[in-house]
Amino acid sequence: MQGILLLLPITMAVMGLIILVPVLPGMMAHYKDVPGVEYLVPLMLTLPALCVALLSPVAGVVVDFFGRRTTCIAALVIYAFVGIMPIFLESLISIIISRAVLGAMEALVVIASTTLIGDYFHGREREKWLANQTAVASLASIVLALLGGALGIFGWRAAFAAYGVSILFAVALAIWTWEPSKRDELSEQAASADGRFPWRAIMPIAMLAVFGGTMFFTMQIQVSNVLNDYYGISSPSALGFFSSLAGLSVAGGTLLYRQFTARLVVPAQLLCAFGLLGLSYVLMNHAPTVGQFTGWLVINQIGSGMLLPALVVWAMGRLPFEVRGRGTGLFMSGWWLGQPLSSQAVAYMRHQNDGNLPATLQTLGILCLAAAAFALLGRLRGSAGKAV
Repeated sequence: MQGILLLLPITMAVMGLIILVPVLPGMMAHYKDVPGVEYLVPLMLTLPALCVALLSPVAGVVVDFFGRRTTCIAALVIYAFVGIMPIFLESLISIIISRAVLGAMEALVVIASTTLIGDYFHGREREKWLANQTAVASLASIVLALLGGALGIFGWRAAFAAYGVSILFAVALAIWTWEPSKRDELSEQAASADGRFPWRAIMPIAMLAVFGGTMFFTMQIQVSNVLNDYYGISSPSALGFFSSLAGLSVAGGTLLYRQFTARLVVPAQLLCAFGLLGLSYVLMNHAPTVGQFTGWLVINQIGSGMLLPALVVWAMGRLPFEVRGRGTGLFMSGWWLGQPLSSQAVAYMRHQNDGNLPATLQTLGILCLAAAAFALLGRLRGSAGKAV
């Protein structure tokens, strides 16, 4: 019950963006007379994700200080009220401000729920529930996109009503969860933790999370551009199908992680994930038909689905109870920074490649293959150390 309930809040981070995509044209039309609307409405859409990236380290400190469960429940309640406020707000600037507060609550919810999973579960159970987070987020993006479109029939403001569902999550957590304590830790883990923040252990993982997040989000953002510019697919329904296929493939990748790669050591997990990402990115540049491109898209997203749980489980295993929230916040900050960085990196490299997007993806693939090579080197060093 606790595992299932702690998976639900991760959908709040997905909802922040996805639920409004179908009603974006309606908002643009409504505020067409506002100066700079072409910049302000997209800012309104992406601001929560940016807040998650920037505020996650602060959210981690808050979570550790006030308690994981208490913070999660309070943030879900505030999220609901702030989320539905644009239904009643007329000023676009006021809506943008409410979205910034929403993003801050998203950061608290994501960090608190992820940390609680780390507190409640250990070993294989922890790996399972952390992997399930990625699968649930991917599947939720499909459902929420459909829900946003359905609510949009009643006008663009109606889509904001969906944010109210977080009240139900808060009530469920209040009834069926408890505030964890260090006494809940396994004895060998508690004995090894002295409460100091493990900067040396976590910083490399957080830096790798920036790179991994950039590779993870690139295809999710660019898939429509590739299909439209190079394969002549411009129908919204067709592009929606490919986006849904990508989301399902990420969920499939997390399932493969749970069943197979979770049993491997961390370097081997990263070798599999970055290897699939690198291979698919490179071969997308050599896919003459949409069918071949679709095959590499599926493999790419499977690699993405294997990457996030591998990194987050690795990070969680390095964090003692007292600073688990701070460490999770630092990791999530790096990961979510990958979203805005991915679009900027692609724009820069595309310019260097004379506007050729598939060639740009190939460059990213080479970087992923380099990361896979480093992971292989780490695996071989580990094996050599055991042999000695």
